[in-house]
Amino acid sequence: MKIIVNGQQAFGKTVLEALLDRGEEVVGIYCEPDKGERVDPIKEAALQHKLPLFQPKSFRKPEVWEQMASLQPDLCVMAYVTLFIPEEALNVPALGSIQYHPSLLPLHRGPSSINWPIIMGREQTGLSIFWPDNGLDTGPILMQKQVTIKDDDTLGSLYFNHLFPMGVEAMLESVDLVRDGKAPKIVQDESNATYEGWCRDEDVEIDWNKPTQEVWNLIRGANPQPGAWTRHGDSTVKIFDCAKQSAARGATPGQVTAVADAGITVACADGQIQIQRLRPQGAKKMTAAEFLTDSSLNVGDQLGG
Repeated sequence: MKIIVNGQQAFGKTVLEALLDRGEEVVGIYCEPDKGERVDPIKEAALQHKLPLFQPKSFRKPEVWEQMASLQPDLCVMAYVTLFIPEEALNVPALGSIQYHPSLLPLHRGPSSINWPIIMGREQTGLSIFWPDNGLDTGPILMQKQVTIKDDDTLGSLYFNHLFPMGVEAMLESVDLVRDGKAPKIVQDESNATYEGWCRDEDVEIDWNKPTQEVWNLIRGANPQPGAWTRHGDSTVKIFDCAKQSAARGATPGQVTAVADAGITVACADGQIQIQRLRPQGAKKMTAAEFLTDSSLNVGDQLGG
């Protein structure tokens, strides 16, 4: 079976190399155009393996479809794709195209589908391999795998420890199902569909008046990107690694109740968050101890609006 791989970054590279390692016939690699001097990992892998490489700015052009058709592909494997791919390109391979998405579709359609389940306090998420169409994450489902969201999971740990490796395995399993003619096409239930856009800075400002669990979920779901943040005087501070603590008697939400090398403790509505790793405005990420070396932050100071 002749396979096109369309993807980017570490996930795309890993899927490509997993296919090659087991002897699949990869006839072409598609990835986004270069951004400055940065070389995408999947491009590096394509060059290393001397595979035909294509970097169209758009997949909406007939000449791109003709180029794909010249490879005579049976299947396109889409491993982390951000450019819109119209059905004219999706249907070029004889058996169609399959795509990875890190959510249990139709839940959390959209580009930040790992952030939002954590922020919303869900206890479960997962991944979907689906047959893309002209909608946004709306095509029929081929395969899904579930993942438990632990209370200490962050965006980073959920992706790299679970959704990334499971996604690579699911892609390989899906390729086998397509080859064997056993790949299902299960129509998504639109009554359960949700969509969320990019998780951006304006979505992750901390409201210390919220319950501790909600603040905790927000920080975890934005760690490491885009980074939940709060105000300290005229500047902002992004907050990453933390711990939950019980309430401090008499403290108001947003009040700093303890300052120590182990962390900076801030009151919420019904408990506290100990900040262990943060990034002050205009600086790099650092530990609480490093921050306190040059900071004027004191017990009793107020964070937030």
